[in-house]
This record gives sequence, C-alpha cells and structure tokens, in this order.
Amino acid sequence: SMVSLQVLLKSDAPTGDVLLDETLRHIKATEPAETVQTWIELLTGETWNPFKLQYQLRNVRERIAKALVEKGILTTEKQNFLLFDMTTHPVSNASEKQRLVKRLQESLLERWVNDPHRMERRTLALLVLAHSSDVLENVFTSLADDQYDVAMNRTKDLLDMDPEVEASKAKGAEMIWAVLAAFNK
Repeated sequence: SMVSLQVLLKSDAPTGDVLLDETLRHIKATEPAETVQTWIELLTGETWNPFKLQYQLRNVRERIAKALVEKGILTTEKQNFLLFDMTTHPVSNASEKQRLVKRLQESLLERWVNDPHRMERRTLALLVLAHSSDVLENVFTSLADDQYDVAMNRTKDLLDMDPEVEASKAKGAEMIWAVLAAFNK
C-alpha cells in the first residue's frame, strides 16, 4: 500500500530551510529506508520509538512557530490561564494568511481544473495538509453559500480519490498522494 512505500532520497541538496535540511540528513542516513507513515510519525514527534530517536525532529511545532515569527508571519504572546502562562503565536501578517486562503479558494473555484494532476503541486499539497490539519473548512467560511458548497464538494471529491490510483498517474506528486493515504489511514 501507499503508506508502506519507502521514502528514497533523490537529492540531498540543501533547501535553505533548517528543518527541511535536517529532515534530508535524517532520510539520507536511514538504512534501510523508512516508510512514508514512519517518517510522518518521526518528523511530527507523534511517536516515541527508542530505536529511532536519532531520526526524530525535536520541538517541531516550536521551531516552526519560531521560524514564522522570524519571517513576520506570526507573533509571540503570553496568555494567562488562571494557573499558568502559555505562549501562543497569533497571526501578525494577516495579508499573508489571506493570500493563502485566496489561493486555495481560487484553486477550487475560478481556477478549478477538475483534474488533480493538472493542479499546481504546491496547491495540491496545501489542500491535503489543510485538510489533514482540520483547517480546510475555515478556508471557505468567507465564501457565499453557493460558492462554499461548490468548494466543499470539489474538495470532498478530490480528497476521496484513491491515493494508490492517483499516485500511479502522478508525475512528481507521488509523495503528496502517499501523505494523503497516511493521513486517511
């Protein structure tokens, strides 16, 4: 199945992103190759496997938040909850968030191609990740009712496709479908 496909490194050229480059080093160092499912668990910190601790990314959420604060997308605030303080990262750059929301909305409305293999790969990946993070529905809340229905139906059709079948047709987007399969598991 897609979920048990092994991740093989095609290039270890640095990306310029600290977390991505660390991930590439882990994938390169892993013998034998790990599966898509295992990498998702290791890289999100969702699993604690004593035999694979060296491949886990540490403090992933905090490091992603810190990088987004440095880029001016998020800000850092302390929120007081009766017995404890908690650090939160609200959006400080609303225009960047709005740009992404608009991009996703347009991909399912004005620029709908009715074929995931003709969609821009970054947009397809963004749709899959937004869906898997349970935030995709929020992307459509600003739409008129009829547009909301169209966007939600197209999203459902897209995400209900068989990742195995779609990956076999995908040229360079196989990993996106494998990630969807892993999240759907």
